[in-house]
Amino acid sequence: MKKGIVHDYKNWSEIESAITRLVEKLAAKKLQFRTISTISRGGLVPARLMADRLGIKQILVDSESVPADSLFVDDIYDSGETFRKIIQRADDPDSMVFATIYARRKQNYPKQLVYAELTRDTEYIVYPWDRFEHGMPYEAH
Repeated sequence: MKKGIVHDYKNWSEIESAITRLVEKLAAKKLQFRTISTISRGGLVPARLMADRLGIKQILVDSESVPADSLFVDDIYDSGETFRKIIQRADDPDSMVFATIYARRKQNYPKQLVYAELTRDTEYIVYPWDRFEHGMPYEAH
């Protein structure tokens, strides 16, 4: 971890609020999708939450291609590396939508990105579903 980086432990209420904001942003753009695409591991839980909120039944995980009518969901837009990999798999890169709960500040955001909230540059987000990975039970924060 870089010097000066702090852990920002998110709770379920914060995540649910961010998911609601993300759904509202998509609705404001009048975007509709038949499926959700994601990658394991970081995108699994956000994809499920988005699917529930949008009434989408099919979630494609680690798929070789991203269908044109699929919303791609991940936990955070950080360096842009995941986006660059996924856009190459998109059936229609220009119309693809890449939705994340958080986006790191001071990035060059692609036009396809929709996010709920920006992070501070000194934050490392720890999601509720990541706590065991970081050796911390949920009750610790």
